[in-house]
Amino acid sequence: MSVSIDQVFVKQFEADVHLAYQQMGTKLRSTVRSKSGVVGQSTTFQTIGRGTASTKSRHGIVPVMNLNHQPVECALQDYYAGDWVDSLDELKTNIDERRVVASAGAYALGRKTDELIISAMNGATAYVGDFSTGLTKTLILSAVEKLNEKDVPDDGRRFAVVGVHQWNELLGISEFVSSEYVGDTPIVNGYEARKWLGITWVLHNDLPLTNTTERSCFIYHASAVGHACGQEVKTDITWHGERAAHFISNSMSQGAVLIDQDGIVRVKCKDNA
Repeated sequence: MSVSIDQVFVKQFEADVHLAYQQMGTKLRSTVRSKSGVVGQSTTFQTIGRGTASTKSRHGIVPVMNLNHQPVECALQDYYAGDWVDSLDELKTNIDERRVVASAGAYALGRKTDELIISAMNGATAYVGDFSTGLTKTLILSAVEKLNEKDVPDDGRRFAVVGVHQWNELLGISEFVSSEYVGDTPIVNGYEARKWLGITWVLHNDLPLTNTTERSCFIYHASAVGHACGQEVKTDITWHGERAAHFISNSMSQGAVLIDQDGIVRVKCKDNA
């Protein structure tokens, strides 16, 4: 096989990986505060405290708010997903074989992105529930109340991520399934979601589970969690003559961090799945 085939292979494969990652990878990246093009091993998300307005006397000095600036550092880690493609296998298959490998690498990296975001969310200290009941309307309203108490904006950027069993419980709440309450069905990163109580609800399979029945779900504002990306999904194709195969290495550099505890509430649910 001509070594020059590498260039065609690389371009085609990188296009496949990028497309697959955008369509079928992470569910949660667009639900949090995301920063791309980060240079270095870490980046900083700035949080600014609440300001207070005051009066002043005529010709007096305007009072300053002395806003508190608190940086939150987000470390980036490098992740890889690779596999071999034998040259003789390529003769027996068409470009679909490359798509299979491309999709597999993209799915793995997409799941890793969500894993990083969920790990950051897992640091939330505010919570409702005690794992003794499933996800009920009462529990949801309690979580929303906590957000409202902290003046978390109800600006259309509130999200909730729940498990499979909790999603089924939501489907048992009439308001959640009624078009009079939820309206049009939004799409989040290519996946169907629902809008209810001013919150976009997203189903996810890999939320924290302890003791086989204790599931942690999260309701949060997008700006409460930060995601940083130093390198999007990138593919490197290397020919190994001793193996008569190309090694396909998919890689990315990303990280996530909890920015503001006030903007996220853990919902402790009993999981019967």
